[in-house]
Amino acid sequence: MPHHTPLISTIVAGIVLAFIFGALANRLRLPPLVGYLVAGIAIGPFTPGFVGDMDLAAELAEIGVILLMFGVGLHFSLDDLLAVKNIAIPGAIGQITLATIMGIGLAWVIGWPIGEGLIFGLALSVASTVVLLTALQERRLVETKRGQIAIGWLIVEDIAMVLALVLIPALSGLLGGKGEALTTQQLLLTLALTLGKVAAFVAVMLIVGRRLIPWVLERIASTGNRELFRLGVLAIALGFALGAAYGFGVSFALGAFFAGMILSESELSHRAAEESLPLRDAFAVLFFVSVGMLFDPSILIREPLLVLATVFVIVVGKSVAAAAIVRFFGHPWRTALTISVSLAQIGEFSFILATLGMSLELLSNTGRDLILAGAILSILLNPLLFGVLDRLAPRLKRLEGVASGSLPSPAGMEDNPWPPLRDHVVLVGFGRVGHLIAAALTEQQRPFVVIEDHPDVVKALRADGIPALYGNAAAPGMLEAAHAADARWLLLAIPQVLEAGQIIEHARKLNPQVEVVARAHSSAEMLHLEKHGATHTIMGEREIAEGMASLVLSAGPAGIAA
Repeated sequence: MPHHTPLISTIVAGIVLAFIFGALANRLRLPPLVGYLVAGIAIGPFTPGFVGDMDLAAELAEIGVILLMFGVGLHFSLDDLLAVKNIAIPGAIGQITLATIMGIGLAWVIGWPIGEGLIFGLALSVASTVVLLTALQERRLVETKRGQIAIGWLIVEDIAMVLALVLIPALSGLLGGKGEALTTQQLLLTLALTLGKVAAFVAVMLIVGRRLIPWVLERIASTGNRELFRLGVLAIALGFALGAAYGFGVSFALGAFFAGMILSESELSHRAAEESLPLRDAFAVLFFVSVGMLFDPSILIREPLLVLATVFVIVVGKSVAAAAIVRFFGHPWRTALTISVSLAQIGEFSFILATLGMSLELLSNTGRDLILAGAILSILLNPLLFGVLDRLAPRLKRLEGVASGSLPSPAGMEDNPWPPLRDHVVLVGFGRVGHLIAAALTEQQRPFVVIEDHPDVVKALRADGIPALYGNAAAPGMLEAAHAADARWLLLAIPQVLEAGQIIEHARKLNPQVEVVARAHSSAEMLHLEKHGATHTIMGEREIAEGMASLVLSAGPAGIAA
């Protein structure tokens, strides 16, 4: 058996150390991704001890980006993308321009040539896909208007960086790096070819992919083989990402996103999202580990002022520019601050640009280290910024005249257009389980209010005269808006057991006498929910087993014989 196994060693070391440091960070009340980054630094080439294979780690991280973008695409329809084009396209272009100018300005102060300043500025202008989407998903903002604008903004940034990666080598000679300077005609031809490839990719996905992807998965689902279905989902995500990169010259992430977005039109989209979730989470961890491996901590001692200036451009300069642009287009402060905080970090494309700049002799080692230091520190600061934004949310809602728990004003919905409820049922989640519960409560004429984080569902419920609140039940103010303090029952129809535990704890503080019923998928989840205060827990498999057994036992021997 061979003993030189860099792939296995890198995966094992990254995951084991990420788990250890992630658990330690969580114990210290820090975001787990802080531990993942520390794990990367620990196995990187700039610290003593085991050194992982950086090339392999980068490729493993790319798989995480592909799966994550595929998952986002499953929840982001083409209509959603077109709905935010008026802010996402000009906003992203404007923000990239302003951030790049700030980066060039900092490079000019340092004394770098224009070519290095351009690479440096572009690297500081584009946000990390993984960090942004992880933050939005943790706060269940992906399907909100704010989340859609942020993701649309990110997609435009990705397309802009694809163009930059094609044009920079062509302009390398002109900028002072390797290669010959192109004529104006050659430059225009290169730009036309790049835009043509992106347009061709989008056309193929909309014409061919829209028919092929759902058709393939529906045929696989009809076999009833869950393992084959899971494999089909991964094959579509990875296959279309690779095909997009090699066939059309666009990024892996963009190819995977379009594949997921097209599949979202199928009824199998929710199942596909569930099947890809475990691998998506695992490879997202490896992404943060790979970023940590690139970081040389000595830059913090060698150039502390330059590091602070770089972080200032990313976290403050770029964020202020984004917020100003969003406000200029007439969006409320909550939207502006959500977009600005989401973009207050850099990631994958920044590393790719830095690598390209080094290969073309446009970027120095110091420039590369500053980009990586800015990425690490901005990623560490991003959860803290979101935490500040979460604390400001109630105040911003009051300033905008929007009551807690209501839909954002663009949705055109009144705030709690029903009289206060007492001795009612608070139903959290309106998926398949929640829908059946609501039907039974309606039939028995029991008063209830629904808390749901899908705006379209809330609109439909309100149109049917059912009290419904838009938002995450774990968010501050949501249970208060549902009058949980006066409720008799709290029914948690959501499958997220950790989130359910938080909701139960808060509900108990508001109303110690409320009867809480929660769903679980295992005995461990039942214990967790009961520990946090659930009165009753229902596990699907157990209820099914008891129902089948009761039918047999109630029939008796004669019934069985018959």
